[in-house]
Amino acid sequence: MPSPFYAVIFDLDGVLADSEPWWNQIDAKLLAEHGVSYRGEYHRNVLGVSYRLAVEFYKNAFHISASVEELMRRRGEIATDFFANRVGLFPSAKTTLEQLREMKLHLAVATSSVSASARPLLDRTGIRSLFSVVITGDEVQQGKPHPDIYLRAAKKLGISPEACLVIEDSLAGIAAGKAANMRVAAIPDRRFVDPRE
Repeated sequence: MPSPFYAVIFDLDGVLADSEPWWNQIDAKLLAEHGVSYRGEYHRNVLGVSYRLAVEFYKNAFHISASVEELMRRRGEIATDFFANRVGLFPSAKTTLEQLREMKLHLAVATSSVSASARPLLDRTGIRSLFSVVITGDEVQQGKPHPDIYLRAAKKLGISPEACLVIEDSLAGIAAGKAANMRVAAIPDRRFVDPRE
């Protein structure tokens, strides 16, 4: 019988925040600045991965001359504006978090998004206070699918990885949670994931 878990670590994009549809607009704006007309056709290639992996993919796919660092910086600026002003939560997210807190579970966020975009969203939607720990993509060397972000969250919570449950929606995030030796509950967004896979 598996041991009980004492902490739940949430991904942000596509799990708590209904942000996945916005990423196509964020990336379309970024790519338009480099003369590329983008309609989200590579969404699945960049779903849940670090900013570096995402912009490296776009740089290669569209032969963009700008540096990876410049693309990462600009993507972060565009995303910050979207997250601060437009992105909202899924309808049941806040209620679910409050119920988990009542069950005396420790809650954390571990998101590939950078702090400047994730934290304004958490504050604006009123859920920041429900989390003991928030880890963002700019706090770890290697983003998802590497386990670093989840291991850092567990360490800051003071709870062993085996006693943590990860809630994820992307293949990269699921791989990261498993690599961290945590249990993973996958809730794929049917708008972006083929249910036959």
